[in-house]
Amino acid sequence: MQRRDFLLALAALATPAAAVEFAPVRPGRPLVFPADHGAHPDFRTEWWYATGWLSLPDGSPFGFQTTFFRVRTGIGEASASAFAPRQLILAHAAIADPGLGRLRHDQRAARVGFGRAGCTTDRTDVWVGDWRFKQFPDGYRAAVQGSDFAYALSLAPSGPPMLNGQAGFSRKAADQRHASYYYSRPQLKVAGTVTLAGRTHRATGHAWLDHEWSSALLPEGEQGWDWIGINLADGSALMAFRLRDRTQSAQWSAASFRPAGGATQTFPPHAVSFEAVRHWQSPRTAITYPVEWRLHIGRRRFLLQALIDDQELDSRPSTGAIYWEGAVRLLEDGREAGRGYLEMTGYGESIRLG
Repeated sequence: MQRRDFLLALAALATPAAAVEFAPVRPGRPLVFPADHGAHPDFRTEWWYATGWLSLPDGSPFGFQTTFFRVRTGIGEASASAFAPRQLILAHAAIADPGLGRLRHDQRAARVGFGRAGCTTDRTDVWVGDWRFKQFPDGYRAAVQGSDFAYALSLAPSGPPMLNGQAGFSRKAADQRHASYYYSRPQLKVAGTVTLAGRTHRATGHAWLDHEWSSALLPEGEQGWDWIGINLADGSALMAFRLRDRTQSAQWSAASFRPAGGATQTFPPHAVSFEAVRHWQSPRTAITYPVEWRLHIGRRRFLLQALIDDQELDSRPSTGAIYWEGAVRLLEDGREAGRGYLEMTGYGESIRLG
């Protein structure tokens, strides 16, 4: 996309836009489907975030990420001009390639309008140029054409949305004004194609989708977050996160666990802990990230290990952030229990998004 759209995106994410009244997140507002699969343009930020593990016909494992962000900028809302950048769509895409030893990744940004970018409010359908994430009656389709990779994937749900927090009201601090509406679609069955180095391969696997929207996400003083979404081998699903301050101490934590075919259980901050075991330093940015973790969720103990250490994604041209986003294995009692993704933000500068 054109450079001015990247600059607009950075300005919108960094500007308080205090004069604009964004829609608030309040407890007790039920999530209603299919309407809440669609966009919520009255809120400041929103994302659809699909991650997963893929296997090629020879058994080679890969991770993939597709993230689309919608940002209400607070700019030009009183203008009648179709060029006013009221809403922006940003997108990140990546393949975690063990053979390469790092991510293949790319990004896009554009203002909504003129067919260049957009989203719909009645179902999931968000796009930037020829990148698209769209909902169909049988699931979702993700299509990305990056600079050195591409994929076209179908993602089929195995059950209803998993509501995180209090029926989808997900607090990010003791003060409930800092919250989002948040649900997940775990255990998505994936099939499609992946193109690497000019060669197209059939691919299958499992994925996780998060959809989250808010107007005030991070309280003052919080530096970033650590998040996991894990599909367990027995059909269950685990989401957990913690938010950290500038000393890297946890300020808020939460988790959701849904057994196969069962009801979702939520965990309060005192029942969730992340303990870093091993670190890796990026040769490009010199940022150090934990790439192996011990997790305590209720009475269960897990070990989280990265597929490859170097899964750093530099999104400074779009969201202004450098973060670690990658495929991980979850071990319990020394055995692999599941696979999913780990996201870590704010290990360099404070995260701007939200």
